[in-house]
Amino acid sequence: MNLSENLWKFALSYVPLTEAEFKYVHSFFEQRTIKKKEKLTREGEVEKYANYIESGLARLYFTKEKKEVIMQFSAENDVICCYESYLSGKPSKFTTQAIEPMVVLSITHENLEKIFEYSPKIERLGRLFARDEYLKNADFDYNRLRVNSQERFINFMQSNGDLIQRVPQKYLASYLNIKPETFSRLKHLLKKRS
Repeated sequence: MNLSENLWKFALSYVPLTEAEFKYVHSFFEQRTIKKKEKLTREGEVEKYANYIESGLARLYFTKEKKEVIMQFSAENDVICCYESYLSGKPSKFTTQAIEPMVVLSITHENLEKIFEYSPKIERLGRLFARDEYLKNADFDYNRLRVNSQERFINFMQSNGDLIQRVPQKYLASYLNIKPETFSRLKHLLKKRS
């Protein structure tokens, strides 16, 4: 597998790595191609991989009363994983699915532990990444529960406007905890203002 420039830039955004260090780390990743609508992990399965997305788009969701509740979208230069299952080895409460065809670089938990042992820098990268994911999820949870639907919609459009063209509207409405008809109305209101 060729070295991933994107993954290297991702790693460098957290810690300074030499090319030799990165080559060693990169050797533990497996490149996989995922088809549109293919499930990377299903609810009830143990998550095998943390997946760095080279190209494409995925969602993470769970099912409640036969409805899908979307918790996350991940696109290029992001990671998609059912973290609780990946870290604990217990069955996942979530499903991850490709919205677009994807190319991912995947690493098992066992191999992740090996590269953490290899270098304190890599372990620091993991800690900083975990911190960023926690803060992002805490902010998302706060906004989803505290902010009204119009504010959630506007905040999302300001920070993730590119996803509006890539993600089906029903998925976006679920993610923002907004009824699909409310999402449509807000989308039209925003267009009129522009």
